[in-house]
Amino acid sequence: MDSAERLIASMQELLWERGYSGTSPRAVQKMADVGQGSMYHHFQGKADLAVAAEHLMGRELQTQINERLSSGATTVDKIAAFLTIDEHVLRGCRLGRLVQDTEVASNDELRAPIQTMFVWIQQNIASTLEDGRSNGEIRPDANIEALAATILAVRQGAYVLARAAQSEEPFRKAADGLIEMLTHGVCV
Repeated sequence: MDSAERLIASMQELLWERGYSGTSPRAVQKMADVGQGSMYHHFQGKADLAVAAEHLMGRELQTQINERLSSGATTVDKIAAFLTIDEHVLRGCRLGRLVQDTEVASNDELRAPIQTMFVWIQQNIASTLEDGRSNGEIRPDANIEALAATILAVRQGAYVLARAAQSEEPFRKAADGLIEMLTHGVCV
């Protein structure tokens, strides 16, 4: 990796570990094993580097989510795959955790990639549900947009519950409960 890639990867890791407010440019430079001059050669500052890291996180999440939503034979299987616990569940969602940081939430530049990613995720969930409606698995009168928002919200909330309990169990229960509701509420 070149110095810019190392800086982005280091920022990505530190954002997930410490959040935006808790991550200093010096810590990023140290982890990336680059000097201050190299950082400011590639990026205008901490916020610019954080946005680059958020975009990388988004691309990585898109790959993971595309794989999950395309697996399984039924719509419920695909949503269940989306709700599958990952190996980092106790660390929380990389992007969801960031938006809880006041500096990120109040800064349009820092918040925009996260909001864009959440919109993309919700649209892809909605597309999966719409396919389910088209093939007769989902009731014709189901509110697809509301369901997609709920599914995303349950996943994000399940991360918070798991972190609070320091256990994967609340995440599992939330996912199982949502699948139960889908199976008995909107699926034909």
